[in-house]
Amino acid sequence: MITPQLIVIVVLILIVVRVIFSLRPVIAGTNGRSRTIAREYLDVFIFAGAAAWFVTSFIGRTYFIPSGSMLPTLQIGDLLVVDKFEYRFHPPHDGDIAVFPPPLPSPDDFIKRVIGSPGDTIEIKGGTVFRNGIALKEPYIAQPPDYSLQIRNYNIYVNDGYGWQPLDPAQANIPPRKDWLAPNRIPPHCYLMLGDNRNDSEDSHIWGFAQDSGRFFSGPRAGKPASFTGRAVLIFWPFSQARILPG
Repeated sequence: MITPQLIVIVVLILIVVRVIFSLRPVIAGTNGRSRTIAREYLDVFIFAGAAAWFVTSFIGRTYFIPSGSMLPTLQIGDLLVVDKFEYRFHPPHDGDIAVFPPPLPSPDDFIKRVIGSPGDTIEIKGGTVFRNGIALKEPYIAQPPDYSLQIRNYNIYVNDGYGWQPLDPAQANIPPRKDWLAPNRIPPHCYLMLGDNRNDSEDSHIWGFAQDSGRFFSGPRAGKPASFTGRAVLIFWPFSQARILPG
């Protein structure tokens, strides 16, 4: 994955090489024209690197798909462009494929689909997701979920065949009651995120809510800053998979 930090390192190396070319005395017999061309190419790469750093820091970034949690929409090894600019102006929308730091320890951001936003009611039963009482049409999922889910009593309850159990706030991001507006609706700044590969995805039915701001309420990363990195907008590699993602 191309990160702003990696780009800075490459640009610094190019700048050092460029300085060496500028300060090194011309040795008798050296082709001065070749040195000039080399400096010109270095200038181009340095400028391009600086522009890439600006883009990846403030506008967009790349994201590598490391797992099958978003199959069949996203394949393992796909490279995406993530728009970091869009969520500066509006919150994530239902159906967005979003990148975000998860509420559990992870060296990388997660990528999931926004299924529920603040104020929504969510229920999964009989393999179908119901948002605000309306069944979602989800042609993009790998298979229907083999678990049931309800938001009620100020928590996310999951039944995976062993009876209904609330998520444990020690292991999942669940706001305290004072931060809910209703016991059965997603709290402010919280989102229910699910992978398209519903039965092989570490998502909100395991670790609770993602957040667009503030700090995680509970779980392994309680007190750490929460946010959304951006929306996945384009698959650009491999070329056979290249396409614009809906959103």
